[in-house]
Amino acid sequence: MYHTPNIGLTLIQAEAMKIQLASKESKGEKEKEIEDLKILLEGLGVEGVVCGAIASNYQKQRVEKVCKELNLKLLSPLWEMDQEKLLRDIIENKFEVIITAVAAEGFDESWLGRKIDEECIKDLIELKEKFSINIAGEGGEFETVVLDCPLFIRKILITESEKRWEGNNGMLDVKDAKLVEK
Repeated sequence: MYHTPNIGLTLIQAEAMKIQLASKESKGEKEKEIEDLKILLEGLGVEGVVCGAIASNYQKQRVEKVCKELNLKLLSPLWEMDQEKLLRDIIENKFEVIITAVAAEGFDESWLGRKIDEECIKDLIELKEKFSINIAGEGGEFETVVLDCPLFIRKILITESEKRWEGNNGMLDVKDAKLVEK
């Protein structure tokens, strides 16, 4: 349920937006992750949760369950959005997003670190037609990280990374990054 490749970058992303990050370690066990999310949210004094699920009932239903138990509002602005449109909106709204992990047929090491741009979207659509992938990575086909967006005061520059490839999946392991002026 949780995005884990390069999870440490969330600290620098929060700093880029000048917001406080609240987090809790979770082992990722199916029932434990719900309880971990509930424990985290209980202590924050928030009114609601924004869920980034696009098509994953698994994710959305788990967040809904916690929100219902804690009487919190749930906002799911991307839910059931046309995924090709979502990817194009990312580009149009000047998000800089790179692929940091891949785990599906059709992907190779060259995808690691690749920026989501028009050419990338074209290639994702081709993979969808050939291998039935989800072009937004909603089925775990790939993971991404945002390096810049309109919410960021400064952007993230990756200064050191390493590609790791094992069998038919891989990850861009970000070793170091820093904030730079836009």
